[in-house]
Amino acid sequence: MFEYFDSHNYAWNQTLQIALAGPGNINEIDTYCRHLKELSRGGPDAAQAAWLESWRKLAAHVEELAIRDEEDGHFLSAGRKYIRASMYYIIAERNAHHQDPRKMETYFKILSTFKKGIQMSREAVEFIEVPFRGDAMPSLLIPAPGSKRAPCMVVLDGFDVMKEITYLHIGDAYRRRGVALLIVDHPGVGEALRLKHMFMEPESEVWAGACVDYLETRSDVDSERIGIIAPSLGGYYAPRAAAFEKRFKCCVAWAAQWAPKVSQPGAPTSMPSSQLLFATGKENVEEAQKIRNKMTLVGVAEKITCPFLVVHGEHDQLSPVSNAYKVIEAVSSPVRKLKIFTQAEGGAEHCQVDNITMGVDYMADWVAETLGGNVK
Repeated sequence: MFEYFDSHNYAWNQTLQIALAGPGNINEIDTYCRHLKELSRGGPDAAQAAWLESWRKLAAHVEELAIRDEEDGHFLSAGRKYIRASMYYIIAERNAHHQDPRKMETYFKILSTFKKGIQMSREAVEFIEVPFRGDAMPSLLIPAPGSKRAPCMVVLDGFDVMKEITYLHIGDAYRRRGVALLIVDHPGVGEALRLKHMFMEPESEVWAGACVDYLETRSDVDSERIGIIAPSLGGYYAPRAAAFEKRFKCCVAWAAQWAPKVSQPGAPTSMPSSQLLFATGKENVEEAQKIRNKMTLVGVAEKITCPFLVVHGEHDQLSPVSNAYKVIEAVSSPVRKLKIFTQAEGGAEHCQVDNITMGVDYMADWVAETLGGNVK
């Protein structure tokens, strides 16, 4: 993996890769973040304030360029820049402590720049609300082209992912294959967490089922061809949902999860304690960890009977590759497949963040073949 920061600072390097896997530009990033290289040697928690402000300044710079284009009537150009600014705001917000007031300030900038970018770029995205428990889960619907009822994938988030990141990474890969997407901010993540105070809960089939309920009301979606996919911690969420919600006709675990593990000293972690407290709404790590500890596929995976795909990287530093073998061996589905991306072909890191196109294309092809989309 490209290590722009200190090689021991996995968190910062991984986050940079997330930006570059979307619309991020390394030259812009270098201009505003080069001074962080020295600070990165202090570990993932070093100079948190400097990280936040550097990425916010970068995002604000690109947003200002977008505003100029918009004032000149160049809406497509403005749209591209607004979308890039939203990614930089995402990176700034991602590593901010949940009690830092600038976190929410930055989050509102994510929402505003992303929406402007999508609208001005004229991208095929609907901003919708999926009804849930008397409220709603903010979501993005990317319809498939054409007038026929199309298959659709419900896309859940990971631990610290949000619908905007997912869209910026996946883009129109599924749409071009004739498959619609419903990208959801569900309990514990994104807008559902930050603005609606829906906290993390292990029973993903509950809110994933609400997504199916919604899709069944749409005339452009074939309710008999709905699948589910999710990255990172979503490698637990999606399989759990498929195990108990039998309306899903296929499932993709984008980085396998098996059971919570005890982190070793010095090992990378995808769950900083502050973020875990934020996601669960708990006041202490012990109570928050109790919720996380319920997220296991032990005794669950064998209940998965729909076509099932696991995509994993051989050098995944957050979820060992052994998890992928455990999951694929446990599921009961007669149609199951395991894809391990190697260093030689690219995509060997967590969720293929080192070359995300490898994973996205592979999964989109498998889904199109499984649900009846376009594979050519």
